[in-house]
Amino acid sequence: MSQYSAEKIKVLKGLEAVRKRPGMYIGDTSIKGLHHLIYEVVDNSIDEAMAGYCDKIEITLTKDGSAKISDNGRGIPVDIHPTEKIPAATVVLTVLHAGGKFGGDSAYKVSGGLHGVGVSVVNALSKKLIMTIKRDGKIWRQEFERGIPITDLVTIGETNRTGTTIEFWPDDEIFETVNFQYDILARRFKELAYLNPNITITFKDEREEKKEVYHFEGGLSQFVEDLSKKEQITKTIHFQDKVDDVEVDIALLYNTGYDEKVLSFVNNIRTPEGGTHESGFRAGLTRAISNYIAQNANQREKSIKITGDDVREGLVAVVSVKVPEPQFEGQTKGKLGSSYVRPITQKLTYEKLTKYFEENPIDAKAIMQKALAAARGREAAKKARELVRRKDSMSVGTLPGKLADCQSKDPAMSELFLVEGDSAGGSAKQGRDRVFQAILPLKGKILNVEKARLDKILKSEEIKNIITALGCGIGEEFDENKLRYHKIIIMTDADVDGSHIQTLLLTFFFRFLYPVVEKGYLYMAQPPLYRYKKGKKEVYLKDEHELNQFLIENGVDVLLEDVNLGRYDLIDFLKLVAHYRMILKDLEKRYALIEVVRYLIENKDLPALPNKELYKKIEDFLGQKGFNILNKTIDEEKIHLYVQTEDGLEEIIIDDELFTNPFYVEGVYIYEKIEERMPEEFKDKDLLEILEKVEKNAKKGAYIQRYKGLGEMNPEQLWETTMDPQNRRLLRVTVDNAEHASEIFTLFMGDEVEPRKKYIEEHAKDVKHLDV
Repeated sequence: MSQYSAEKIKVLKGLEAVRKRPGMYIGDTSIKGLHHLIYEVVDNSIDEAMAGYCDKIEITLTKDGSAKISDNGRGIPVDIHPTEKIPAATVVLTVLHAGGKFGGDSAYKVSGGLHGVGVSVVNALSKKLIMTIKRDGKIWRQEFERGIPITDLVTIGETNRTGTTIEFWPDDEIFETVNFQYDILARRFKELAYLNPNITITFKDEREEKKEVYHFEGGLSQFVEDLSKKEQITKTIHFQDKVDDVEVDIALLYNTGYDEKVLSFVNNIRTPEGGTHESGFRAGLTRAISNYIAQNANQREKSIKITGDDVREGLVAVVSVKVPEPQFEGQTKGKLGSSYVRPITQKLTYEKLTKYFEENPIDAKAIMQKALAAARGREAAKKARELVRRKDSMSVGTLPGKLADCQSKDPAMSELFLVEGDSAGGSAKQGRDRVFQAILPLKGKILNVEKARLDKILKSEEIKNIITALGCGIGEEFDENKLRYHKIIIMTDADVDGSHIQTLLLTFFFRFLYPVVEKGYLYMAQPPLYRYKKGKKEVYLKDEHELNQFLIENGVDVLLEDVNLGRYDLIDFLKLVAHYRMILKDLEKRYALIEVVRYLIENKDLPALPNKELYKKIEDFLGQKGFNILNKTIDEEKIHLYVQTEDGLEEIIIDDELFTNPFYVEGVYIYEKIEERMPEEFKDKDLLEILEKVEKNAKKGAYIQRYKGLGEMNPEQLWETTMDPQNRRLLRVTVDNAEHASEIFTLFMGDEVEPRKKYIEEHAKDVKHLDV
């Protein structure tokens, strides 16, 4: 067993800079940087696992906001450091660039961690950190605050186990948020378990009482099979080897889809921007498949020119390399720069795939036909693009006939509105400022591009019109410098169909015009849902929430004489009540007898009672309402009632699903706030009736119109509410995580029904905005 002791810890000093410029060390101080702290500590445990000393890692998110990471490795050395004269574990936590990963005789042959800055950066950016080490028969413990030790490293017990536990509370003075997100972290830990089939990772979230255990005996083969969302057309191909000190582990398969999905890792660190290991794999794959086609295709097929893009259509692959002292481009390891890795992965991929093709002719032929079909599709798309261009050059102008272009030729000034429907398009054309606003009406719903190849997409008239209007081309021919508008605004009705059209257009831009989204050129208009008119006063209101706020502000005077509260305090109180009413409306869509649900919310201690006692309370309440219980089932899990009301027979189930529903939980929280601020005069009154009285006062003599669609607005109204830069609201479309966004588009817009159905079933109860 290699010795892991204090002299293995090399020192490069200077921790103060971390708190001064955290972005230099963890990328940023948003949610991404926050999660990076956990990854940094977990990566240390993974390094122990790769060195062969650890097979269990446990990560816990606690109720008091900390993250706790434990492993059963050797434990950080606790003996006195030869140059620092303090325990080595304290050095690791307090000195930048101190760790067991520097120097040729280091404790680790390969490692992750953030350029070796490691856990000391986590310590510097935590308001509190507790280190517990099991080693040499003892349990050692030390506490730190913002990187500074507040206790010595002391023994607190004895043990026959080994391992390290780091628990830290991120510093809210540094981070924009200190609230860890379970789903993002779970995805990373799952990846680590695939990449290291010998370890078991347990992830617990005590805040929501969730727990998952990740252990994948199948390793990368299992990883690519789980990544593939479509039907496989080949078996999973998996190979691994070691050349010099570089370990290469690659798994791949082909499915019926059109896009490629390649994930790459270096020493377990995800490299989203690829690098030499990934480019070597791509080059080896292209060469192996091109060679196979040259030797096995018929004469007509051999004449088709194959590109790297063609051989990657439908490819799902994971490339994992273990490299001693890797060189990365960028502070947070987005891209591997070590040049010697490329020829190793290229040669290995080429040789292993060539051998596989010889031994598995059915899979080899399936891959060959997939690549040839992709090449034919690419050629067809090229011809379609040329046809679009020829048609344009032969027509009177080079722009689609439906486009009402603007006078400005400066893209930075120019706006293009993609408008749902001809009637709204007509209003927009009349209402716009023709100097800088162009209008392109869209007829119906455009093609769902997630389910089609580019050649088919280019046959769609609506999509051709969009591409031609933008002027920047698509696919290989995309040229940002030719983009004619730097504001492209999707303008649809505020209903289900409008949302669907928005989603179809977003899918098209994300998949085929991604640079437009990335540069921040894509927007969504926010047309109003209501118009309030009283005398000469005319106001447009975005949605029901804004309407409620407006009515309260304009009707509150009717209460001022009845209550000992200032006007603005009373308005704030009534806005809380309006929020509460909206929550009850959402609950009413899911549960019958909203009166019972409201009774439980407003008496928050009742759910803690045993169900038999709770039933008695509900029975009394229903009796006061004049409702009769016709049938009941009461057990430890739930209360199930059939109740005769004035409107007929109602069924209600009272159980944990009700009490954990997000609307119910939010209702309890808002009602607590209402009680805190309740005026004495309102204590025995129905607050919703008081709110209605205020709204009735504001509506007196007023006309309130609810727009079903953009077409209901005349040109002046459309300009004033949705198109005038002085008044309008626009939402800019941005992408925080391109890979996650891609998975979402595949899930919701792809042709696999089962994953979508499963997602809807799991998340239906969390829906906050439902148009029914």
